Amino acid sequence: MINEQTVHELIGQLKDPFLHKTLAETEGITEVSINPEKKHVSVKLALAKINTAEQLSFQMQVVETLKEAGAETVGIRFEELPQETLEKFRGTATEAEAQDILSPVNDVEFISIASGKGGVGKSTVSVNLAVALARLGKKVGLIDADIYGFSIPDMMGVTEMPKVRDNRIMPVERLGVKVISMGFFVEDNAPVVWRGPMLGKALDQFFRDVEWGDLDFLFLDLPPGTGDVALDIHQMIPSSKEIIVTTPHPTAAFVAARAGAMALQTDHDLLGVIENMSWFESKETKKREFVFGQGGGVKLAQELRTDLLGQIPLGQPDWDEEDFAPSVYGADHPIGQIYADIAKNIVRKIGK
Repeated sequence: MINEQTVHELIGQLKDPFLHKTLAETEGITEVSINPEKKHVSVKLALAKINTAEQLSFQMQVVETLKEAGAETVGIRFEELPQETLEKFRGTATEAEAQDILSPVNDVEFISIASGKGGVGKSTVSVNLAVALARLGKKVGLIDADIYGFSIPDMMGVTEMPKVRDNRIMPVERLGVKVISMGFFVEDNAPVVWRGPMLGKALDQFFRDVEWGDLDFLFLDLPPGTGDVALDIHQMIPSSKEIIVTTPHPTAAFVAARAGAMALQTDHDLLGVIENMSWFESKETKKREFVFGQGGGVKLAQELRTDLLGQIPLGQPDWDEEDFAPSVYGADHPIGQIYADIAKNIVRKIGK
């Protein structure tokens, strides 16, 4: 029967499917126990990312290796490598590894924009935060992951279509932001009637088949609520910071709390809450009218134990026929300046 040292030697030669480093290098063998009488080997292994198809393949490799060495039964538990270990390997990633947007060694910061219900301005917030960060000199991408309700290309005034180069989809760049959306692949604004597996494949392509290049931030405009598409995305990406969008209305805030709870249950971090449509201010009198009530965003932030990142009033962007982007506020627009302040706050909170 093999001993503990042999297990370390054999399993230590196997490579983490994401880091492409041996488990000896990553110190990924965290526990080994052996029952000589039953010829049973139990191991606990740490990988860069767990609950993936790659983990399943790696698990079969471990079982085969140990059984060839004399074990009759094998038990395996997995955990994720500590963040500090992943940081050590980020600088040693190959070009191919670094370009995989879902690789744990890629240091892009995912920011998911979520809401409990539709109609609260989630996509408007996604677009304007992405543009605000690009104006700060950050390299920003934006995935319109609201598969059924895609709207980002129209909101940003995108008129080009993505090109394909060497079997890779090149995102469209607009206002300094790289954009990909289901809207690019649906003819004449047709409804999307796909079912779950097809939608999951489309989302996977947005991550794996798009040439994102070097990014600081990748925004995800999630579908409203806590349905299958939102859950798929939470499970696909290694980790993300999440922003919950609500209106001041108590019911909207109540529903939005579910989206925040989903982020926490799937081990994603809450970055904060943005309250949209907070008030309407008359240009003539400067008086604020609280059209949808007051306090929803503050109450939601308190309930989720996170920060209120900002309050966005009702307003209309200034349209420019030459550079048409109907939902993007200019840098010098009062609401554009609010988005700029929120973007700066995000950079400070993330430290990037």
